[in-house]
Amino acid sequence: MAPVRGDGMRGLAVFISDIRNCKSKEAEVKRINKELANIRSKFKGDKTLDGYQKKKYVCKLLFIFLLGHDIDFGHMEAVNLLSSNKYSEKQIGYLFISVLVNTNSDLIRLIIQSIKNDLQSRNPVHVNLALQCIANIGSRDMAESFSNEIPKLLVSGDTMDVVKQSAALCLLRLFRSSPDIIPGGEWTSRIIHLLNDQHMGVVTAATSLIDALVKRNPDEYKGCVNLAVSRLSRIVTASYTDLQDYTYYFVPAPWLSVKLLRLLQNYNPVTEEAGVRARLNETLETILNKAQEPPKSKKVQHSNAKNAVLFEAINLIIHSDSEPNLLVRACNQLGQFLSNRETNLRYLALESMCHLATSEFSHEEVKKHQEVVILSMKMEKDVSVRQMAVDLLYAMCDRGNAEEIVQEMLNYLETADYSIREEMVLKVAILAEKYATDYTWYVDVILNLIRIAGDYVSEEVWYRVIQIVINREEVQGYAAKTVFEALQAPACHENMVKVGGYILGEFGNLIAGDSRSAPLVQFKLLHSKYHLCSPMTRALLLSTYIKFINLFPEIRTNIQDVFRQHSNLRSADAELQQRASEYLQLSIVASTDVLATVLEEMPSFPERESSILAVLKKKKPGRVPENEIRESGKSPAPSASASASISAQNTGSHLNHNNKLNNSNANANADLLGLSTPPANNINNMNNMNMNNMNMNMNNSNNANSTLIDVLGDIYGSSSNNNANNAVYNTKKFLFKNNGVLFENEMLQIGVKSEFRQNLGRLGLFYGNKTQVPLTNFNPVLQWSAEEALKLNVQMKAVEPTLEAGAQIQQLLTAECIEDYADAPTIEFSFRYNGTQQKFSIKLPLTVNKFFEPTEMNAESFFARWKNLSGEQQRSQKVFKAAQPLDLPGARNKLMGFGMQLLDQVDPNPDNMVCAGIIHTQSQQVGCLLRLEPNKQAQMFRLTIRASKETVTREICDLLSDQF
Repeated sequence: MAPVRGDGMRGLAVFISDIRNCKSKEAEVKRINKELANIRSKFKGDKTLDGYQKKKYVCKLLFIFLLGHDIDFGHMEAVNLLSSNKYSEKQIGYLFISVLVNTNSDLIRLIIQSIKNDLQSRNPVHVNLALQCIANIGSRDMAESFSNEIPKLLVSGDTMDVVKQSAALCLLRLFRSSPDIIPGGEWTSRIIHLLNDQHMGVVTAATSLIDALVKRNPDEYKGCVNLAVSRLSRIVTASYTDLQDYTYYFVPAPWLSVKLLRLLQNYNPVTEEAGVRARLNETLETILNKAQEPPKSKKVQHSNAKNAVLFEAINLIIHSDSEPNLLVRACNQLGQFLSNRETNLRYLALESMCHLATSEFSHEEVKKHQEVVILSMKMEKDVSVRQMAVDLLYAMCDRGNAEEIVQEMLNYLETADYSIREEMVLKVAILAEKYATDYTWYVDVILNLIRIAGDYVSEEVWYRVIQIVINREEVQGYAAKTVFEALQAPACHENMVKVGGYILGEFGNLIAGDSRSAPLVQFKLLHSKYHLCSPMTRALLLSTYIKFINLFPEIRTNIQDVFRQHSNLRSADAELQQRASEYLQLSIVASTDVLATVLEEMPSFPERESSILAVLKKKKPGRVPENEIRESGKSPAPSASASASISAQNTGSHLNHNNKLNNSNANANADLLGLSTPPANNINNMNNMNMNNMNMNMNNSNNANSTLIDVLGDIYGSSSNNNANNAVYNTKKFLFKNNGVLFENEMLQIGVKSEFRQNLGRLGLFYGNKTQVPLTNFNPVLQWSAEEALKLNVQMKAVEPTLEAGAQIQQLLTAECIEDYADAPTIEFSFRYNGTQQKFSIKLPLTVNKFFEPTEMNAESFFARWKNLSGEQQRSQKVFKAAQPLDLPGARNKLMGFGMQLLDQVDPNPDNMVCAGIIHTQSQQVGCLLRLEPNKQAQMFRLTIRASKETVTREICDLLSDQF
């Protein structure tokens, strides 16, 4: 049989057939080694190989590599194929390079030169192959080498349409790895105007590129909105015969339409121009009208393409949230999909309606579909659709339909999938609290939740019902009666025992007048559950029993017997033994007045936001509507610290029964940072109460209001100072940390807790009054010039003018880094203490390094970038004496806290420390490299900073030069 030339490579086909016919792994390896030896001999032989043979052998090497074997030769032959004029040979060469050539290879320069030659070719096929290879490799080296050629190809009037398409997609690939490759200025306008190109393929590719550019710099590319609306309008109003080459099952250019609609969603409002807005609204109405037309084809591809455009249009309508008519029409259209046979369509309709339910214009319209949504929750076969129906019911709930929706969700909860029960419990708890007009209904709902799905009721839920019962006097008796009845069930969930123990310990006296719930009956009912509970719940019940001694002296003997039983080795848990022993001694030694004081009723919790919503958001990020539970004048909303007090069954004496419980909810606040201040009257902690010093502790409880709690968790050590005459103030340490005590003197303690994401930050400042008198006319004022505010925009919320004795308040600040800046804002504090005016200033921990994003790099990438940033204006260096004996581990810890990525095993000298990071600003991203070189003999450091912007190098160098 004659050998086949051209694209059909017979030798390759035979080799592949041999590999497939191998009976074992050993036979395959043997055949591959034989072929590798043959190819190696051919490449090293004296006989010159023609293009066909090179192509065939390179293809074999590529196939062997895809089988999982290493290839360490043949790269030069593949590079030689790039110079061929035959498409098949050049294609194989580019394929081999894209898959097998490392960007650090010595051949990369030859490859780049070959690619440049092909980019200048008049043959569009060769140009496209080169562009595809650049995109496949997509390295920073490629971006830097072709940063001039590719944009020129894209906007040149001489470039063929097919090449423009490839150039746009190639530029998009490089932009994702090297955002600085896209030139600005006049190039911006020329790239935007690609949306007006006559070739639809070019427009489609350019839209993807512009969408990525807009996400990075929306203001610079805002001119694309008018062109995108114009192009979208022409597509939507066109007949499918007008765009025949780009019509998919009778739908004109569906992919381009979707891309344009997504592009417009980067702006809100989409446009300020009345004419453009009118044209966009008309286009969206046309899309909604076409959705009502009979289908032009029964094939699923037609409906998929049509619905893809429709749903993206609805997303844009929801995003704009400014046209009531369009929102209502979109809601009605989605309502039709709720009964569609297609599961995916029903899911998407429910998801979109979740967003519509949060708009004031369409909320009432969404509620009209409540019955259908409830049916979906109960009857859908697909669990993801049922879950989305639950999400929609949660989003559409308001005061008018809350009781009905909550009841339906409770009914469904008994048979709901296990995967969605916990989320449903949280949502029912949130809705019941938010829309409760009668708190007896709220108590019933939560107790039903515990009864139906006790395993899925988190601590935050039962903490919350306790808080509300304590704060609402009118519901306390009802709660005690209801929980007493619930505990009488033979099978009772442990969470019900916790709630019952706490409420009866506080308010059992309100139902003790009824013989059916007499004190001894309450005690025996609770104690019948004791042996079934975990040690944590048993500890809570022991605290309830000591409360009973105060409430019901007549059952003191019964309770003391229980304490005696558990104060010896009968209880294997040391905590329970200690607790029982101490409670027993307290009940014997203390007088009635002392007991009444120590075991007084819990005070009301402070009015704060609920932590349940934060828990729900954490479990389902991005899927929870922003309808936080806020106070409507009745609902108590204590802080997480209050929840922690509940977890300890804080029985009036503020006994901290379990540290684990006490800390379990510490981070469950509803705000971004989780900043919360313990109530002043709940501060005193008598955790390990000893009878010998009980009197001293009780005396201290009278001074609880004068004690401040350090809620900041300063991991770098306490900043407190026993010398009241000296102020503690060290803002420099906050270069390497976000939380801690910022300032402290004999009158005031200022703590800070902060969080940063890209170019945005939030700070919580804690002000604690350490004195016995109020600080009046308390007025923090931000000192930050208008010129500096153009670089760092800081907004500060107002605080109350009076800081009560022993109290702590917090103040929230937001910061947006617009461009790099020096120094940091200052706050000037003024207040009156004992009639004397006090005034001082402190700098905020808002230095530019807070906006660093750590960046991972290998050694080759680091030093290649280091070499590129070698200009005088791109580097800054300082040599300085170590401020203390050379501490390399300490220096490493500081650099890790600075915000950059500490890169190990990159510098050849193991003592040297190198870091990489990107500073995020609104206007640009600034890459930054750091190298710290210690000299142990001289006890000195050399610090070198290299960055793409001169002001950044100087500022980072100045910040760090006195820190080691």
